[in-house]
Amino acid sequence: MKGKGSLALMEQLVMLLVFALAAALCLQAFVKSDQMSKDSEAADHAMVLCQSVAETVKNKGGDLAAAAESMNIPYGSYAGEGMAFEQHYNEDWTVSNTREYAYVLRAEETDSEINGLGKARVWVEATPASTLFELEFSWQEVTAHG
Repeated sequence: MKGKGSLALMEQLVMLLVFALAAALCLQAFVKSDQMSKDSEAADHAMVLCQSVAETVKNKGGDLAAAAESMNIPYGSYAGEGMAFEQHYNEDWTVSNTREYAYVLRAEETDSEINGLGKARVWVEATPASTLFELEFSWQEVTAHG
């Protein structure tokens, strides 16, 4: 009788171990899926923000200063050469006016190498300098006909 009782106890311990392992794997999958969801949400925010900047710049005829002003972003606020502006955002995508931020929106005008065609690039980075979304766009510039 003693042998059967210890065997039943061992079977229960093995089953408990199997269930614990399955629970640990499920928990790991849930944590990974939660992080993937957060990353996807951040990429979506970045995409919408970049598209909004691109449409605003196009609406202003390629004038990045006017576009920045209409979006309440200080123009020329980025120290990099050729950069038009940058805006910092917190984890919840609200504008950050401090040195603590999670995301940064940057824009710069680039050379299209085609007369009458303006070109710019806008992108959003997460703080360890990983690009979430980048968009290059063009617009037709008004040229004087002589």
